[in-house]
Amino acid sequence: MKHILAAALTALTALPAFAAEPLTARDFESYVDGKTLYYGLGGDSYGVEEYLPDRRVRWSFMDGECKEGYWYEAETGNICFVYEDAPNAPQCWSFFQDGSKLRAVFENDASTTVLYEAQQDDKPMLCYGPKIGV
Repeated sequence: MKHILAAALTALTALPAFAAEPLTARDFESYVDGKTLYYGLGGDSYGVEEYLPDRRVRWSFMDGECKEGYWYEAETGNICFVYEDAPNAPQCWSFFQDGSKLRAVFENDASTTVLYEAQQDDKPMLCYGPKIGV
């Protein structure tokens, strides 16, 4: 009996891991609404996004400069973001639940950037005013 159980466990661990299904817009909204999420890339800080009511967002590369925008679900099921500085260039992502955190896969580029949720907060992010000068 022990040999049969050991063989079964070995067979299960040899199976390829199946990729998780991307979050639906409803699941994504339920997860992010009212939160501020900090994202990392390869062990480094990448940026922070505040998820506001009505699918509005505020993004920063953590430099104090913020971009206002919104998100929507594309026909492909991806979550796409449009920001004030590039209204005709949606940035589309697939979001996955990895344990208690999110993983985001950029879908606009063949080189595929993958971000991970490094931290979350329920406080608004820090945004400085516009740059002033000559």
